[in-house]
Amino acid sequence: MKVERELPSGEAHELLELTVDIADKELAPRAAEFEEEGRFPREVFHVLGETGLLTLPFAEDVGGGGQPYAVYLQVLEELAARWAAVAVGVSVHTLSCHAVASFGSASQRQTLLPWQLSGTALGAYCLSEEHAGSDPSAIRARAAHDDGGAWVARGTKAWVTHGGEADFYTAFLRTSDDPRNGISCFHVDAGSPGLSAGAPERKMGLRSSTTAVMNFDDVRIPEDRLIGEPGQGLRIALSALDAGRLGIAAVAVGIAQAALDHAVEYARERRTFGRRIIEHQGVGFLLADMAARTEAARATYLVAARRKDSGRPFSRQASIAKLIATDTAMAVTTDAVQVLGGAGYVREHPVERYMREAKITQIFEGTNQIQRMVIGRHLAGS
Repeated sequence: MKVERELPSGEAHELLELTVDIADKELAPRAAEFEEEGRFPREVFHVLGETGLLTLPFAEDVGGGGQPYAVYLQVLEELAARWAAVAVGVSVHTLSCHAVASFGSASQRQTLLPWQLSGTALGAYCLSEEHAGSDPSAIRARAAHDDGGAWVARGTKAWVTHGGEADFYTAFLRTSDDPRNGISCFHVDAGSPGLSAGAPERKMGLRSSTTAVMNFDDVRIPEDRLIGEPGQGLRIALSALDAGRLGIAAVAVGIAQAALDHAVEYARERRTFGRRIIEHQGVGFLLADMAARTEAARATYLVAARRKDSGRPFSRQASIAKLIATDTAMAVTTDAVQVLGGAGYVREHPVERYMREAKITQIFEGTNQIQRMVIGRHLAGS
């Protein structure tokens, strides 16, 4: 069903209409096949880039779309309702551009950022490590100055979305042993000698979204590719994650909406005991709860996004939105499978895929246990 949206302008309405049209024509017809084959859809990102959908929340003077975050997230939701892996890719690309956009020097914003936002480049975010997922302060991959003044990076990054497919990597590397200020942020070109990707992970869901280990084997990084100040990396990473969590919240709502729509359509057509199953109270109430949870999750991420757009603190609200939206996606997709019964458990219907995709939203960009910690700390501080 078409989602009723409150948008700030006619331009935003046109943007959402364009998104729906592209998603229906370019994403929906490919999603099942690419997910089944685990094939990375680079051509789809080219289409999104050509139409400006890879750059929406960034300023127009550096090549962005100049859209409020609340509009960008609703675009992301519509993409996710057709193909979650692509929507996650757009969110990760946005996350990867955040460092230069928010902390880069004037020179970096004039040179690197327009290319990052050109629509032809695709970014990746190298923060997590095998032993340092929810605790980025435990990062071990290092960068040190060499005699020529460049940085030389050694180590491994894990769970990198677009690993081996991206054109650039926003990498967080330890540059000193200071526990609080020992991590720095770098822009690393994909073709840098010594930078390589491991074999793609074999995942439960989002199979068309390549996830891989990235190996830094004496990778030389020019001095001017340090973003911000040495030791500022953790601050950069955490500031990006607040916005990234909103991206995942929007993706989760898109998955939930797609599962709800399919379950409602099935329940209207399927008949038992002489009537449509949607008219049986057990199914009708289940669908009503799914609809209520989906709309509530959407409202939650929009509250956080509007705080961000107005320049107010939104970290707590971002964690709440990520927690609520992703738990909702898991519950709604599970119930969608239940509505379809045995049909929901087979791949002829997409709800089993939605359920597999929903699970990862509870894990990345900070597990939901981490979100509860963040919320609890805000409460304790208040």
